[in-house]
Amino acid sequence: MLTVRDLHKRYGDLQALNGVSFDVRAGDVVGFLGPNGAGKSTTMKIVTGYIPATSGSVTIDGLDTTRYPIECKRRLGYLPESTPLYGDMRVREYLTFRARLKGVARRDVASRVDYVMERTWLGDRARQLIRTLSKGYRQRVGIADALVSSPKLLILDEPTIGLDPNQIRQVRELIKELGQSHTILLSTHILAEVEMVCDRVIIVARGKIAADDTVEGLVEKHRSNALWVSLRTPDELDKLEKALRALPGVLSADAPPRQEPREGVHRLRLTYDRARAADEVAEQVARVASEMGWPLQELAPERTTLEQIFHRLTQGQQEVAA
Repeated sequence: MLTVRDLHKRYGDLQALNGVSFDVRAGDVVGFLGPNGAGKSTTMKIVTGYIPATSGSVTIDGLDTTRYPIECKRRLGYLPESTPLYGDMRVREYLTFRARLKGVARRDVASRVDYVMERTWLGDRARQLIRTLSKGYRQRVGIADALVSSPKLLILDEPTIGLDPNQIRQVRELIKELGQSHTILLSTHILAEVEMVCDRVIIVARGKIAADDTVEGLVEKHRSNALWVSLRTPDELDKLEKALRALPGVLSADAPPRQEPREGVHRLRLTYDRARAADEVAEQVARVASEMGWPLQELAPERTTLEQIFHRLTQGQQEVAA
């Protein structure tokens, strides 16, 4: 559905994008992530035709965006981070105007406007002036606008910004539902949102693609080589640490700093050689605990989060472009 190849963008001496390439297949919901200044919004603006690339190509539904700009725009709906709306128009009036502007057939305009207003919970605001709406309701109008022409590709830039927790939950459910009939490229800084609704994650940093995989794939690639171990023992912490460090493949066994002491219970973070399986190391820990008479209270792998992966891949990012 969307193909981006070797995209470069320069602003004078500033290299905002440096060879960005990725694909979004039809029906996918893809999270597009990056710190401020990574080139994320620049990429989205090029894809939507707001600005030209210095070099590279973008195709939507098999059509080159530079050769067939109008046909490509008919196939996409775009929600920018700061939604431009006409404040002196009423909600239904505005969406009707936008539907006609986007080429929706006259006979279908009313039904499409009804549909998107229902999907974005705007039915009770149909006659309200947009400038009198709360930020959350204006965001809903922007989403309705992106949907009104029934585009094949939806590009959503921070769709839940400004919404309250209940509205955020509703929009996430809507995105998951829309993913059944639309291809979606979703930009957000809320990483939990990506884990909930996206099939795949693309992370951009310093104008380049730093990662492109499923959430599960990223977690596996960046999985931690650590276990958390809690044992109840009257022995001193030094003795416990020494016993665990002596296990084959174990690199360290240390109590976390600023740990709240619990009488008779010690909690340690144990790291091991990546060549060894976590289950193998866990079995060794359990065997030693049993031999020493130390009751195990916790023996669990350290979970790698998308937030940790994001930080690892983008740390040191210099702000270069929106």
